[in-house]
Amino acid sequence: MPFDSEGHRSDQEQKHIVSSENADAGSVHDEPVWDVVVVGAGPAGASAAYAAAVAGRQVLLLEKAQLPRYKTCGGGIIGPSRDSLPPGFELPLKERVHAVTFSLNGKLARTRRSKRMLFGLINRPEFDASLVEHAQKAGAVLRTGATVSRVEQHGPAVPDRRTVAVVLADGETVLARSVVGADGSASRIGGHVGVKMEQVDLGLELEIPVPEPVAEDWAGRVLIDWGPLPGSYGWVFPKGDTLTVGVISARGEGSATKRYLEDFVARLGLAGFEPSVSSGHLTRCRSEDSPLSRGRVLVCGDAAGLLEPWTREGISFALRSGRLAGEWAVRISESHDAVDARRQALNYAFAVKAGLGVEMGVGRRMLSIFARRPGVVHAAITGLRPAWNAFADITRGSTTLAGIVRTHPVARRALDVLDRKQAAAKDGDSGSPDAPAGAAPEAGVPETGARG
Repeated sequence: MPFDSEGHRSDQEQKHIVSSENADAGSVHDEPVWDVVVVGAGPAGASAAYAAAVAGRQVLLLEKAQLPRYKTCGGGIIGPSRDSLPPGFELPLKERVHAVTFSLNGKLARTRRSKRMLFGLINRPEFDASLVEHAQKAGAVLRTGATVSRVEQHGPAVPDRRTVAVVLADGETVLARSVVGADGSASRIGGHVGVKMEQVDLGLELEIPVPEPVAEDWAGRVLIDWGPLPGSYGWVFPKGDTLTVGVISARGEGSATKRYLEDFVARLGLAGFEPSVSSGHLTRCRSEDSPLSRGRVLVCGDAAGLLEPWTREGISFALRSGRLAGEWAVRISESHDAVDARRQALNYAFAVKAGLGVEMGVGRRMLSIFARRPGVVHAAITGLRPAWNAFADITRGSTTLAGIVRTHPVARRALDVLDRKQAAAKDGDSGSPDAPAGAAPEAGVPETGARG
């Protein structure tokens, strides 16, 4: 914490203020100027702060809440997330997943298993707090309870063209050479940049403590249920004696999404257990032409609308885009004019679009197909070994959705064929979910997946 119990500044922040005042002697502004200010201490913000701090820069990380804090999130850590963590980071895993049960709106349940771990499950409060601790160890200064109201790049609060003013809700102004917005899907920094969203979804989630027999039944196994609403799905992620149960679908279907969650919990035999947490969250995906910067301000993670459109997986996108934002924020902080700052910001945007943007493009195609043909997806992943192997490879991090399409001609042709069929049937198809031909429950695998 940058302040002690009596409200005094921490030694680390005080040293920065003194050094900044010495460096800026003669300036009409007395405030210190940070190299990089990061707004938001989730995975994207912590990654950005870490990347800038390990480069030796003076970094301030602002967070409006007190840490740790709850975040609506399944907490799945896939390979790309694991590979993007700081060196020496120990994942606080609650479960190691070796099996996945897939169902189609509660029917046709099938379980696929793997001897190797597919992915891990974490609780976000612990995970986020650990990421922030790594950023602090690298030299970043954390300040909680700091709500940002706006940023200014021109006007009386800005001493020169190399500076950005971050204005807090209490009127205090923090100055920086560059700013990274990682303040979530309702980002104020994203509003300043002009981020545009084309897909908004509603996620509802419960944390359900369960007795030991129920927890044992779920140990090492998750459930993914392709839901009744177009593009929707549900999940059960076990974390010791608690099950994280949630559903997600397009915004605007709030009542139907709530009914889906209620029906989902009931058929799993979990309706008799009292949730410890009931929460909701909007996820937002950027449009392809949405900006990622404005002047000396960058956005990353949810603030930039960076997540996989089909699965809505966001942790790996947050970690990867946060690292990139931190690295390019350092370059922007070193820029002596607007032209060079703009060049560095464009380089950041290119790096994001060349990697995460390509993955999002394939995800959009998959979501479009899945929304109209969930049965086809279910049949493929439960009945075709190459499709299951691709799922396992993606979760382990040995490839991505885009990598599968790029390197496997069969997958590319299949996606192209499905695209064409969907386009041809778009006007006449009712869009109702279709059951996969020949699919049947596995012997010994209950459709509910849990004992009551």
